[in-house]
Amino acid sequence: MTTPEAKAVVLALTAGGAPARFVGGCVRDALLERAVKDVDIATGLAPDEVMARLSAAGIKALPTGIEHGTVTAVIGKAHYEITTLRTDVESYGRRAKVAFTDDWMADAARRDFTINAMFASPDGTLYDPFGGQADLAAGRVRFVGLPRDRIREDVLRLLRFYRFFAHYGRGEMDAAGIEAARELAPLLPTLSGERVSGELLRLLAADNAAAILTLMGQHGVLEQLLPNAKSFDRLARLIEIERQRGLNDPLRRLAAALDAAAAGATAVGRKLRLSNRERLRLAAMSETSERPAPDLDRDACRQLLYRLGSEQFTDLVLLAWAAAEVTATGYAALLDRVAGWTPPKLPVRGRDVLALGVAPGVRVRTLLHAVESWWVAGGFAADREQCLRELARLSAISPA
Repeated sequence: MTTPEAKAVVLALTAGGAPARFVGGCVRDALLERAVKDVDIATGLAPDEVMARLSAAGIKALPTGIEHGTVTAVIGKAHYEITTLRTDVESYGRRAKVAFTDDWMADAARRDFTINAMFASPDGTLYDPFGGQADLAAGRVRFVGLPRDRIREDVLRLLRFYRFFAHYGRGEMDAAGIEAARELAPLLPTLSGERVSGELLRLLAADNAAAILTLMGQHGVLEQLLPNAKSFDRLARLIEIERQRGLNDPLRRLAAALDAAAAGATAVGRKLRLSNRERLRLAAMSETSERPAPDLDRDACRQLLYRLGSEQFTDLVLLAWAAAEVTATGYAALLDRVAGWTPPKLPVRGRDVLALGVAPGVRVRTLLHAVESWWVAGGFAADREQCLRELARLSAISPA
């Protein structure tokens, strides 16, 4: 918020005395002395005027959401979202028809939580119309105004209530917020999978995610989204293991929470509209038959590492460790082996199969797979000449 880039944007917006203030998460996190990730700025200037002022100052201006008053200023790698003060004219449950205004209080009143409704001027003056600073200090997450009204304006706010409590809350959750969440939880299935997964994965990044998911289950919220998320003890153990090892993987934490086999995890991935890679990884993590035992010997460990790859092997070890009823030091040793693992390369290729007179096609892949299995079973010890001899032998005993 005090970088030369941020100052340049503010200078362009405030020329002639027009006010501009930092708003939302950057103010909240600055008060907590946490790292500020995104810097958002509010202004009474109309979007077209914002675009014009930025361009006149030589700052790249992108109309990223100009119909809702948002322009993005770009200076090098730095991005700043600048939004014109707004008031809701009509709400549609996830989007609202807005009117631009110069009323700072009206803009603050349409925000979700008191801790997100604070403004700060460039000189550091704090504007806090709803007591957000006191709530932040006390670990309270409260809706601005009536919780039911805020949730009906955008149902995603129901999930944000739990996500923000996971990262900023302490003690008991706000009773009025819980009551509204219980009542309006049946609206959650109307949200898109992408929006839901975005909130859930951010929530799962919190160290107390297991406790928050437990509360969501008690409040009738989780059953609307993930009815098979029940393994909260396993999730809590995984989070503690990850914390001790400096790890934090929300997707792996989701897998730990699910009481589902691979097919069920795949269905969850589709419902949450995860990427193809994320869906495949989630399903692989839910395949319990693959999980390594803590007493896996060196050769068996290397073979499994080769077959699964470092990421899947690590996932399965951590999930097996979290599922263990007692502490098993062998899991830590398995993870240590991953750190020094460099996958060996099969000494032969498809062209070596073709050189034996095998016609291109499925048989080439079959023979390569067979010699690879033989090579792996031998502890990767066979060199190229030995692999070529085995390939010739397999080709001879398995004619086309």
